[in-house]
Amino acid sequence: MLRFELELKMLDGSLRVKDLPEAWRAGMQDMLGLAPDDDRDGCLQDVHWYSGGIGGAFQSYTIENILSAQLYAAAVEAHPQIPGDIEHGEVRTLHGWLASALYRHGRKYLPNELIARTIGELSVQPYLAYLRAKYGEIYRLPPR
Repeated sequence: MLRFELELKMLDGSLRVKDLPEAWRAGMQDMLGLAPDDDRDGCLQDVHWYSGGIGGAFQSYTIENILSAQLYAAAVEAHPQIPGDIEHGEVRTLHGWLASALYRHGRKYLPNELIARTIGELSVQPYLAYLRAKYGEIYRLPPR
């Protein structure tokens, strides 16, 4: 949340880059009651900021996670043995599905068009199912 808030402030001009280290320390203190000893463990831990890429990186990670879960669900629907294969270190079936469904097209289609052709509309449901399966028992989430 702190990264997102600071990034928004940098994008709207209300936070200058030179003021980022102090804003990071203050934000960490406010949110968690602790502050990093130096900038390396503070704001510089975010590779996007010091490499010049501000804006949109974290949102794209979320979209990528949602998309990967949906692609995986489609692959498993086509080849139900994939989870068992992966448990045994075997990824050929999954790779074959990805090659056939996605990779063979290269740059023939725009990303949105390729996804629409492969799995239809983007859906968060496979990702939520993945998260619930992975963390549900650990955090004692109620069944859906």
